[in-house]
Amino acid sequence: MTALENSTSEIIYTVAKVRATYNARVTRPLEWRRAQLKAMIAMLEENESRWSDALRQDLGKPTIEGFITDIAFVIGEIESMIKNLKKWNKPERVGSPIVTQPSKSVRIPEPLGTVLVIAPWNYPIQLLLVPAAGAIAAGNAVVMKPSEVSAATSKLLAELCPKYLDTNAIALVEGGVPETTTLLEQTWDHIFYTGNGTVGRIVMAAAAKNLTPVTLELGGKSPVIIDETANLRVAARRLTWGKWLNAGQTCIAPDYVLINESVRAPFIDEVQKAVTEFFGTDPHASADYGRIVSQRHFERLAGMLSSGKVAVGGDAIADDRYISPTVLVDVDMDSKMMDEEIFGPLLPVIPVSSVNEAVSFVNARPHPLALYVFSENKNVVDMVLDQTTSGGVTVNGTLMHITNPNLPFGGIGESGMGAYHGKSSVRLFQHMKPVLKRGTKMDPSLAYPPYNDRKAKIFRKVL
Repeated sequence: MTALENSTSEIIYTVAKVRATYNARVTRPLEWRRAQLKAMIAMLEENESRWSDALRQDLGKPTIEGFITDIAFVIGEIESMIKNLKKWNKPERVGSPIVTQPSKSVRIPEPLGTVLVIAPWNYPIQLLLVPAAGAIAAGNAVVMKPSEVSAATSKLLAELCPKYLDTNAIALVEGGVPETTTLLEQTWDHIFYTGNGTVGRIVMAAAAKNLTPVTLELGGKSPVIIDETANLRVAARRLTWGKWLNAGQTCIAPDYVLINESVRAPFIDEVQKAVTEFFGTDPHASADYGRIVSQRHFERLAGMLSSGKVAVGGDAIADDRYISPTVLVDVDMDSKMMDEEIFGPLLPVIPVSSVNEAVSFVNARPHPLALYVFSENKNVVDMVLDQTTSGGVTVNGTLMHITNPNLPFGGIGESGMGAYHGKSSVRLFQHMKPVLKRGTKMDPSLAYPPYNDRKAKIFRKVL
């Protein structure tokens, strides 16, 4: 049941089939989980050129960029799950208080059940398969919903997943809003959604009807703080890479820069140098620079160009959905650019007089998904870390905290709830069932009535 446009009845049937498979305990054995994870890797490796072509059709994504961010990233995550599958699914022994003795206590990892994963269009392979792989490694059955906006990738997923994966337990449903709505009307044990906050609220409201737990990976305006001690050349290069990767269509892309006014001009000069180094004098001709995903998103971004004065770039070609790497200064603080997540290749640079002013600016707004600080002053870095709240942080860099599987990735407040990657991807889809096992060879009468002063004294000592 993976046709391009799934009818309501087909979706209901698919969900019921997947749930029945879970209830039959097919997904419980580690051998089954390992086989599915290995099959997912094979699906990526054996069709690498087709994945690259689909990403290029959808996003103009350069081959190497697509390989790094969508293919190799996923393979690395899954390989870590396979390597640690047995360890991460073993019961965890914990201590037991004296009042329970004789006893042993454990926490047993238990799958949640049937999981729905709804993915966005900007990294359509990574943001679908990584959470799905985590759910599988945890022992769940999964229904995957790729974005209809990245149509070529969605079509390829619908073709290949049934060829490699157990379709009785791992299904894929294509379509748009009607199909997603039907999926949300079904009963789930967990819903994992990546996307914008508007749809995130819809997902959460739908989940609330059945008290379904949710993970929401949303977005927000991820700030960059640069003080006067920063290595401006390095900061510019690392920000240029992180901002204009995927043409700025990254949930943790730098959204705006707060920079000490004394170094704003030289920093912008360094950004221009970095853009030229990475993409040439004409990024439109570069094989390493992507495109805006749709005409609607292009028009939204093009409309923001008037929000400030162009310092770098500023070119827009509608027929090719191209907007150049662009830096804007003297930005209207009441514009949509400063109110909404940009999610594109436009970068406002805002001067501040101090790090304290930058921190106050960040704290006056919803908690971001990511925050970046560039400084050679340890005290400044520590102050920013201590006085701001965000989903994650990279110091003297951008995006890189997401690449470490030992660091959970997720938002806080309006930027999301829940976290995944590495072991966290598995634990997210499990219930750690607490179990206390008591022996029967000893049965002290201390805890039983009738109670007296002697027992009371003992209780006060041991409890």
